[in-house]
Amino acid sequence: MKKILVPALFAASFAMPALADDTPENLVSVVTAAEPQTQLMSMVLTSQAMAQGHAAHILLCGPAGDIALKEAPETATAPQPPMGASPQGLLKAAMEKGAKVEVCAIYLPGKGADASVLIDGVTVAKPPAMAGAMAADDTIVWSF
Repeated sequence: MKKILVPALFAASFAMPALADDTPENLVSVVTAAEPQTQLMSMVLTSQAMAQGHAAHILLCGPAGDIALKEAPETATAPQPPMGASPQGLLKAAMEKGAKVEVCAIYLPGKGADASVLIDGVTVAKPPAMAGAMAADDTIVWSF
């Protein structure tokens, strides 16, 4: 019995993902890039991380904040190859799957606007809370 049980347990350890208890569960994606391809790829990778079980928090700063505008520029909404997705389209899809999305606290004042210009569900980041989220032991931070 032991000869069968031990190899079975050994084999099972390879069949399961190697996720240690200290593996970060949360992801903060900080997007500042103006380039639509970089913005789109940040949404692709964040969505993939979500599909792998990470809770996602997206912070949009500078030109990337435009992705969250109701009246977004064409660079944020135009379909891109190879799948015909747009940065804003994938942002909305990530939000539907539970991603929390915020713009930097200085983004709207810098544009002379208020939160009414943002798509539904996007809020303004509070620096103390965002700093805490980024510095948490169970969080990984990506910057695009």
